Amino acid sequence: MKIRDFKQCGEIYRRVHWNNRGKKSIVWRCVSRLENTGLACHSRTVLEDMIGIATVEAINKLIGQKDGFLTILKENIETVISETDNNIVSNIDKKLEELQKDLLKLANSKEDYNDIADEIYRLREERHKALAEEAGKKGSKQRLEDMEKFLNEQSTLLEEYDEQLVRRLIEKITVYDDKLTIEFKSGVEIDIEK
Repeated sequence: MKIRDFKQCGEIYRRVHWNNRGKKSIVWRCVSRLENTGLACHSRTVLEDMIGIATVEAINKLIGQKDGFLTILKENIETVISETDNNIVSNIDKKLEELQKDLLKLANSKEDYNDIADEIYRLREERHKALAEEAGKKGSKQRLEDMEKFLNEQSTLLEEYDEQLVRRLIEKITVYDDKLTIEFKSGVEIDIEK
């Protein structure tokens, strides 16, 4: 889970053990306030307890509205599945195989084969991008399915902060002057005013 300052400098927050006038606490502060990054940041310091409370509140909002969210999640899963085109990589592989045969013919007959070699390199890059995109879609689908499973299993609201659950569900928290935005790994965002 990442905590990031939005308004001031955009840097990430870091967890710090703080001793403020003899009172020890754990807080999150912008890294540019802790280190000399060259940025002048005046973003607020956030108590770790406040982040925990805001996270529980966001999860409970999600649980409280789970019927609506489940419908949206199912639609998102269907969209991810429908966008996945497994034929792209196999089509590129077929083209590459044909081009490699043509390349061998031209090389054996001592003709110029630079254009075919360039096309092979271009198709290899396209294949790599297609594989990376497909892996990203599978990851998105898995995160959406994990959120759907969590919402289906959760029958009551959370009463206290659960580190493991937060790490499983929350992607990042963005700090504003008047609110925290909790972004779930499924892409859902919930604002908590603090």
